[in-house]
Amino acid sequence: MELPFLNWLYTAVAWVITQIHAGYSTFIPSSSGLNWALTIITLTVLMRLLIFPLFMKQMRSSRKMQELAPKVQELRKKYKNDKQRMNQEVMRLYQEAGANPLGGCLPIVAQFPIFISMFTVLRAIAEDRAVFGMTKELVNSARAAHVIGAPLAAKFFDSAEVIRSLGAQPVMTKIVLACFVAVSSCTTFLTVRQSVKRSMAQMPDNPMAQQQKILMYISPLFAVFSLNFQLGLILYWVTTNLWTLGQQHWFYSRHPMPVVDEKGNVTTPEPTNGIFTKLVGKPKAPAQPEPEPAPKIVRQQPTRQPRSKRTGSKKS
Repeated sequence: MELPFLNWLYTAVAWVITQIHAGYSTFIPSSSGLNWALTIITLTVLMRLLIFPLFMKQMRSSRKMQELAPKVQELRKKYKNDKQRMNQEVMRLYQEAGANPLGGCLPIVAQFPIFISMFTVLRAIAEDRAVFGMTKELVNSARAAHVIGAPLAAKFFDSAEVIRSLGAQPVMTKIVLACFVAVSSCTTFLTVRQSVKRSMAQMPDNPMAQQQKILMYISPLFAVFSLNFQLGLILYWVTTNLWTLGQQHWFYSRHPMPVVDEKGNVTTPEPTNGIFTKLVGKPKAPAQPEPEPAPKIVRQQPTRQPRSKRTGSKKS
């Protein structure tokens, strides 16, 4: 489903795809699967870099809400019989701390137009439609590209005749598509698990904990619906999931979850380097030059004068 008011954004995304593909075509054949795989991956990375400030804003808002969680829990217990007063006190707490409960949602909403545009343009290419300023030559080049023996335009539920018309073997194509969907499902689960685990550690008595656990195990099933998408779109989703997983891990390792002690004091542990530290170890601190030895002070004893020259003395 294409949204007419986003046509300008579809055209912009199509232009970026054309430029990236032309750049790779200078040293990789234009119809090569490697060329188009790199084009889709590069496009996804560029778009994620574009919305990176929104991600940081979302994470900071979420972190501030987590820091206020213990105080919110206290207010809920204190005014559990007066919901109106409880809501007033919670909102007052947020206002005093400068936190916005919707701060984590607004960046996500702002990302939708970009994701919809990428999805729409890639689907148009897979469906052999030269639209949004793309040439027929470019679309034919994409449809002729194969990744690990599977056409970019192929779907898992395509008939054997359709897959053969794209110049591929049906069995090999379905195996490749199933593997990509499995990777997408696994990365979706790991991303949601990473977020839910952090949330539950922050608020062990969260009444929504059970629902979060259910969501964590149901979320990978959504990737199964991508079996009805073309391989080019699935490659986009896999790249997006891998980027999100790595980006989230990087943020959580640099911004550890605040720890609340029994007295309600909030402390933040030192940041770590996450999985990179486990793989290569902590970077060694640069060697400090040895301090130069302090000059040795030689104490000169005064020369003992003869008895005859001492003050107040007389020769005997």
